[in-house]
Amino acid sequence: MARLHALLLGSCALAGALAQTWCGKDYTVGSPIVPPGGEFTLPATSAEPLLAFRCAPAIKPYLEEDAFTPAAIIVDTPITYQQISGAAPITFSSDGPLGELVVTVTANGKFLTTGVVPLNTSKAELPFSLEGLQTQTSAYNVSCSATYSPSLGKTQTFQATTALSYLPSPESGSVTKMDLRSGSLLARPANNPSGPYGSVFALGFYTNWGGYLETNYNLSILDDIASRGYTIVHPVPPYDNLTQLSLVIDRMAELGLYLMDYQNFSAVTEQVNMFKNRTNLLLWYTGDEPDGSGDPLNATSIAYDLIYSLDGYHPVSLVLNCQDYYFPEYSSGADILMQDTYPIGINATWSVEYNTECTPDYGCCGCDNCVGDFEDISNRMDEFRERFEVLGWDRTKALWTVPQAFGDSQFWNEVPSGKEWIVQSILGVNHGGLGIVPWNAPTTDDITNSATVLGKALPTLKSFILSPSAISKQYTANRVDVGLWTVGTQTLVLVTNLNYFNTTLDLATLLPGALGQVTQVYDSGASYADGQIQLESVGTGGFVVGL
Repeated sequence: MARLHALLLGSCALAGALAQTWCGKDYTVGSPIVPPGGEFTLPATSAEPLLAFRCAPAIKPYLEEDAFTPAAIIVDTPITYQQISGAAPITFSSDGPLGELVVTVTANGKFLTTGVVPLNTSKAELPFSLEGLQTQTSAYNVSCSATYSPSLGKTQTFQATTALSYLPSPESGSVTKMDLRSGSLLARPANNPSGPYGSVFALGFYTNWGGYLETNYNLSILDDIASRGYTIVHPVPPYDNLTQLSLVIDRMAELGLYLMDYQNFSAVTEQVNMFKNRTNLLLWYTGDEPDGSGDPLNATSIAYDLIYSLDGYHPVSLVLNCQDYYFPEYSSGADILMQDTYPIGINATWSVEYNTECTPDYGCCGCDNCVGDFEDISNRMDEFRERFEVLGWDRTKALWTVPQAFGDSQFWNEVPSGKEWIVQSILGVNHGGLGIVPWNAPTTDDITNSATVLGKALPTLKSFILSPSAISKQYTANRVDVGLWTVGTQTLVLVTNLNYFNTTLDLATLLPGALGQVTQVYDSGASYADGQIQLESVGTGGFVVGL
């Protein structure tokens, strides 16, 4: 991969001889203009309603130690008019409410649970006991069967399948679970492997190894990272000094920092065996823009399957750079998919590196099919999330975001300011991102300080964003982007101003009714008074509102 080989910035400018195309497009002067192909197939519409009946375990994986704790199967029953994965025609009664489904769940043919689930609902939980199952390294094949009996008309049945992972508790190392009710990660404290599981919001940079972590022999960089409220470190190889690498990971664990391990496709087995028993390993990272460099379409899924055969206790992640290039094939090899849309300081229509135009069929301008504004990020997040839904992956895969923390080179004629970096980050979160992993550190003091303020606010923010019971919404008006997460009687409001001028937001229009106490929990150029949120140019704020 381009970045893996040379600490690169993730674009055709840095692919050099590694590829003559990027995202399937030729990009040099005189090269032919050939449509890249690989576009995502949008679902056909249906004139009649369809039921997209789906099910998944609440937690992945369950462990032997969970045998006497509650377990559940999540059931989603959205009504749609798009022919997405698994959607099947449903005929309602001519009058009255939609009704409900009677759902029965089996694992490898053995009865697991049953229950009643309303139509057009999400995250319905059917509890079951793990006591009747044996742990095994291979996943159980779970079948979910639903029966719908309208008051008028014949009974209809629907089917869905999923996988249930129920593993022996490991003898050493860590376990990272995915809470599929929210998409969040659950792990024991990195510095206390016997402590309780808790949610982890990943915040930490791709961090240079050579010339930075590798030569920081007193490990003071790690102490600084931990003091800023970051939760992970994502070292970027190659690792030439394995002794120093071991010392770095040991110190990370002492400080409570999780490891996001950067895999090399050519040495997956060696690296997984090297790191899998680390107590602070959070997740694997296998694919660095495989779509951009045109890796074999099955490369990510091969790496994914190999890692699960060697480990199975940590999720797998990768990042995609292209807007629309063989998305299902490349993203199939990930539990956590990241996007790295870098729009700050680009010329979106003319390649300053190659002196060619950039179109959907040709050229590279550092940000694939972008226009050069913040909305490139939210659009990419929305597109990826919508594709998950079409493919039936919206419950089993999660999205993270990779903000731009570099510039003043190649395509990018400026480095984002700290406030611009925050806009990128919160925009990604408002549109479904559950982790923030910027490229790259070291970066500017302005970005570092802004990331520190975000890190200090993270415990409060994640208690809403990662809550399994959160009801989330997103609004955009006049380039002010708002995310809302309601848990119980409180709502977290994250608002970010994409404009380069001051503006205000009427909080009452977002939360009708009498507002309770409003507490500001995060500030990057925002304030609240008399029902109004005041936002500076590219300002961002977080507020907890009592309802």
